[in-house]
Amino acid sequence: MNTTRFPIACLGAGRMGRGMAVAFAYAGHSVSLIDVKAQRSAREFMELENQALDEIGKTLNSLARFGLLREKEVATIASRVSVIPESRSAEVLPHAGIVFEGVPEVVDLKRGVLEAASKSVGSDVIIASTTSTIMVDELASAIEHPSRFLNVHWLNPAYLIPLVEISPWKATDPNVVAQVKTLLEDIGKVPVICAASPGFIVPRIQALAMNEAARMVEEGVASAEDIDKAIRYGFGFRYAVLGLLEFIDWGGGDILFYASRYLEGAFGSERYRAPDMISNNMRDGRIGLRTGAGFFDYSGIDIEAYREKRLAALIDMLRHFGLARPPTL
Repeated sequence: MNTTRFPIACLGAGRMGRGMAVAFAYAGHSVSLIDVKAQRSAREFMELENQALDEIGKTLNSLARFGLLREKEVATIASRVSVIPESRSAEVLPHAGIVFEGVPEVVDLKRGVLEAASKSVGSDVIIASTTSTIMVDELASAIEHPSRFLNVHWLNPAYLIPLVEISPWKATDPNVVAQVKTLLEDIGKVPVICAASPGFIVPRIQALAMNEAARMVEEGVASAEDIDKAIRYGFGFRYAVLGLLEFIDWGGGDILFYASRYLEGAFGSERYRAPDMISNNMRDGRIGLRTGAGFFDYSGIDIEAYREKRLAALIDMLRHFGLARPPTL
């Protein structure tokens, strides 16, 4: 696969397929959204087609209002997307440069559409699932030539969120991973690679955070409004600039160690227990910026310049939220 514009096929014309269609069409690719429901009547398909294309058109018009494209470009980009009935999928799939599966999170359904698609495309065409919950290994055996199969997990809305998680299974060809990474970067995404593990990266972390937020409402710790305000202006504010592991290094892994130990005791719950890596890093003197190493190696970099750059980014966040004010003199 190269980064020239080639046809994209999406199995499923639902929310994920439509989001990916906008992202790829915006970047110049033609996209076929393939309806996988064989028993849909002609009238029902027409309703699905109109609904999908109308939503894509509205999305592109909203991007035009926000200044990401010009109004006169909307029709051109929208024209790159077509919705194909299941009965015509065999006409479209052989021309696809890559196939994305985006049907509901049902193992048998996914395996069925993946198996059928893998028989309709060339043996070298990459096939990717977009599952957010199912292990890629559970789906791979449905694919002919499974070394070209992997998971590519987009975050909703797919056309806006930069991050895409790439999760290969044990037999995925490394060249396939590299090609998908290049393709995603070519359309402006920020891919990361993670092992085939439940929840991948973002869903695993956000499930803990969301459950804890709901638990605090349940316990009467704070109102939903104040908890979300705390997330926007504290939690999210910092982590838009500093990654979670970078933030541990910024403050010091010892702070997390002692805070975790206190919270585990106060709540009587192992959910706050720090992993062994935190205590091992303390033992080895790898607690972050103060020692020159933590999760990251800071040797050979100008620590003051690094701090200055991160603080400048936080100031930009203040301006984004309209909270940067001149001093009172």
